[in-house]
Amino acid sequence: MAKQCKYSCDTAAETLEWIKAIADFIKPFSFLINAHVVNFFKDRLWEAVDEDWLQCLSNESVESLLLIPSGIVQDHWPTSLKEFVLTLKSLVYPREQADLKKVFPNFQPTSLNSVLAQGMNLKKKHEVEVLSAIVSSAASAMRADAVIDVGAGQGYLAQVLAFEHQLSVVAIDACSHHGKVTNARAERIKKHYMAQMRKFGSGNQRLNVPQTITCNIMSLETLKSLTTMSSHKGDVEQPKPIEQDLELGLAGRGSSLVLAGLHACGDLSVTMLKTLLECEEVRAVISIGCCYNLLSEEGFTNAQIQYGFPMSCGVKSVNLSLGKSSRDLACQSAERWKSLGKDAGLHNFELHAFRAAFQMVLHKYFPEVGTSPSIGRQGKALRRKQQRKIIESELQAEESTYSDLPQMACNMDEACSVTHSGESEAVNTSGIRSDVDALFTKMSLHTGSTCERTTSTDKYSLFEKFCQSGLCRLGLKPSDNINFHGIWKGVEPYVSLIGIYWSLRAAFGPLLETLILLDRLLFLQEQGDVLESVMLPIFDPAISPRNVAIIAKKPDAGISSHHSSR
Repeated sequence: MAKQCKYSCDTAAETLEWIKAIADFIKPFSFLINAHVVNFFKDRLWEAVDEDWLQCLSNESVESLLLIPSGIVQDHWPTSLKEFVLTLKSLVYPREQADLKKVFPNFQPTSLNSVLAQGMNLKKKHEVEVLSAIVSSAASAMRADAVIDVGAGQGYLAQVLAFEHQLSVVAIDACSHHGKVTNARAERIKKHYMAQMRKFGSGNQRLNVPQTITCNIMSLETLKSLTTMSSHKGDVEQPKPIEQDLELGLAGRGSSLVLAGLHACGDLSVTMLKTLLECEEVRAVISIGCCYNLLSEEGFTNAQIQYGFPMSCGVKSVNLSLGKSSRDLACQSAERWKSLGKDAGLHNFELHAFRAAFQMVLHKYFPEVGTSPSIGRQGKALRRKQQRKIIESELQAEESTYSDLPQMACNMDEACSVTHSGESEAVNTSGIRSDVDALFTKMSLHTGSTCERTTSTDKYSLFEKFCQSGLCRLGLKPSDNINFHGIWKGVEPYVSLIGIYWSLRAAFGPLLETLILLDRLLFLQEQGDVLESVMLPIFDPAISPRNVAIIAKKPDAGISSHHSSR
């Protein structure tokens, strides 16, 4: 029943047509896309959603709700709801992994040995295996002198490119700690390869070891400088803004460079694409972006010459803006929603309900705090704790779930009083969060495998502790006159709607990501014959949902760019 994507992005005209179709579709749903879910109860956000949709989805299982962002509908749904979900899905860029052997000459992915794969989880290992093979194929085809790993992190990609594919590599990251970890890890890997070379009688072979550079790439000029300056041996740290005094650089190793970025955050992916256009030495870019919430956007951030969105003249002509909430939403992954499962989904919805109800507390009793202050990523930590198999917690589950609530309340009072006295705020608020995390974990274990068994009283108790934790994190001391129970009773009839609302809203995540990626591709296509560019999914989406790469090269760079973009 799913609608197939009927759009293509092989040419600038086709890409712009796709962008316009997305813009037309999302405009009527700006109330959903731009909403801040912490205000769900305060602003009664569910009232803007079609009443028939809410009534229908109220009877659906959590599993069905979690499938909405993947474009999966049920036959008995209202026609308008099915049409909404399926049309939205048809506008999303397909994520099935491309047949990379047909796209790249000499594409030869290899399984990493245990030494190179040390420290990598399954997702990272898959990404590095695939991307390193693509970069190696590209570098070979264009006879590149060096590869620059932009936003290198701990150097996983850089080290595989250097040791396994024998490429000259420079790893750039803003974090000096990452540079040190990269160097230490490279030394361990080097010892392994040296031992292997001696064992098989190839001791005279030269080993490539990645050069590390620590700097914060805040602008296009920064990355351009790094690609054009002569190299210095060893690791070079640049804690100051590099525009002030950049006395380091890359490879005077030649004039042919490839930029690679594995999930380069925010504007960094944008800067890579612009560097290809403006820097003669850079011949090709392979970029997989992420963290769209960190993108700068024209009209929403401080005035500057360069913005991360929009890049293309086409999107600017459509007069479409996103805003912070939409860019946050673009980070939502349909694959991750689908993989949550019933219990994790319910837990996720419950945490959103607690946060939205806590906003009611702030609005009524602490109006000076502001609209939606951050109280930390408690939800992510709680979900991780839920998934851990901790024997001690299972043993404790035999005890009364709430036997330690009075003591926790005392600890919270102490922490809040310490916070107000100005002593060690970070330590104490962290402790409070640990207490609340533990309470959530115990609650989940005590109620068994089904979160639905949690009673109304149980949820209120958890909500009250959530609020006390949140207030302490904001440096606010809970007072006796705060009617937590009254607020919870007021929102309780609508708590079940927040999962429905979030599921409908999350369906826009892949679509907004598609829009951002098409904007980047169109920017490259608008350059005419100066560049050749393609967009394709290179990872298995079940393993790595953020799997779309933008690959661009200068026409004489020798990389195949033939691929159907639909």
